[in-house]
Amino acid sequence: MRAHLPRVLSGRAFPLALAVLIAAATALALPSLADAADLAAMKERYRRPAEIPFPRYNPFSAEKADLGRVLFFDSRLSGSNQMACASCHQPARAWSDGRAKSLGDAGEALRRHTPTLLNLAWSGRFTWDGRADALEGVVLGPIQDPHEMNQPLDALVGKLTAVAGYRPLFEAAFPGQGITLDGIAQAVATFERTVVSGSAPFDRWIEGDEAAIGEAAKAGFVLFNTKANCAACHGGWNFTDGRFHDIGLATDDAGRGARDPDARMRFAFKTPTLRDVARRGPYMHTGGLATLAQVVDHYDSGFIARPSLDHEIRPLGLADQEKVNLVEFLAVLTGDPKPFSVPAIPQ
Repeated sequence: MRAHLPRVLSGRAFPLALAVLIAAATALALPSLADAADLAAMKERYRRPAEIPFPRYNPFSAEKADLGRVLFFDSRLSGSNQMACASCHQPARAWSDGRAKSLGDAGEALRRHTPTLLNLAWSGRFTWDGRADALEGVVLGPIQDPHEMNQPLDALVGKLTAVAGYRPLFEAAFPGQGITLDGIAQAVATFERTVVSGSAPFDRWIEGDEAAIGEAAKAGFVLFNTKANCAACHGGWNFTDGRFHDIGLATDDAGRGARDPDARMRFAFKTPTLRDVARRGPYMHTGGLATLAQVVDHYDSGFIARPSLDHEIRPLGLADQEKVNLVEFLAVLTGDPKPFSVPAIPQ
């Protein structure tokens, strides 16, 4: 049976009828949640953890976290005294910078997009190509890299020692050890582990608030875990498997393949978290996709087929409404803005 529009609608009746038609069309376009094999079990895999994990070799202390926060925002960690860690990892931009490619200390564009620092406490390998297996091992790399912060490490300790305000901070964090490179790395890593994404509408839905997200986002969640196959790499509460995949982007950057002889690692990059993803465009290690709709289009059919392409990447055949539903779902992974105050820098 077909529903027919009346031939003539009054000015008052037309908006109401149009709204009913739009609602009906949307409902028809959304897959039924009842079709999910086990929605309750599916949702259970996405519950947030209660605590932040810290490694035994660098346990948490408030003094270390406070020192790390100060160092993170201090531009004296760069060779020019003009660039801090926070220059690229900005709290207001979900700890990225909104640029397609990072900028170095001299203002030149680097080869990759700035990754977010969100939820690194749950990571096992770090940076786009996984060059480090401990967060402490990442901290000093960008500082000393001549293309990034361009600060020779042999000068950094003396530079900070000359700042009277740093001495009590290091003493509180590392009693009797003075100012050392190890202390800098441990303090900044401790602070970075406290950078955790806030509760999002999705989390409230997982906890039982059915009104927290819309029907399109709910349908997008089912697609995410089934037909669209996103959860193969972006599963779990942090929406990443922490592994490396070639997703078929146009790039001459070998990524993990420059460090791993496995042919499958050529053009492979670490799966980023999708937390706060709506605030983190542009996307991918290239920064080449401006919107989440473009990201969905890429996975649907826009990827490059080549020998290293991950086996999970395949044509999806998504309908237009299904793409909309996925974008709506990704949007509800972005939490409420968390207030953040920049610390006073020691003099």
